[in-house]
Amino acid sequence: MQSSMAGFPASYFCIKAFSESDCTEDLKRFDVPTLILHGDADQIVPIGAAALMSSKIVKDATLKVYPGLPHGMCQTHKDLINADLLEFLGKAQKQTQPPRRCVD
Repeated sequence: MQSSMAGFPASYFCIKAFSESDCTEDLKRFDVPTLILHGDADQIVPIGAAALMSSKIVKDATLKVYPGLPHGMCQTHKDLINADLLEFLGKAQKQTQPPRRCVD
């Protein structure tokens, strides 16, 4: 339904860009905690060519696969996704904060 609101040229060029772009070198440069989310019922972007591949390329990435969730899971299951995002961000923030120092 969401894609039906986009214009035809935007939809066409979006699919063209996603299907022809190789982001491998960009993914190799990630140096921050990274959470990769994917629904295993996504009929738009194959999980094997997207999330499973990306999680192997991005160093120390965390992959979370949602059984039965579709491509638009961030909209259709936003409470579940947001809870997982907040949990990941909380853990990542604790891991990346420098230790506090006492000042005399």
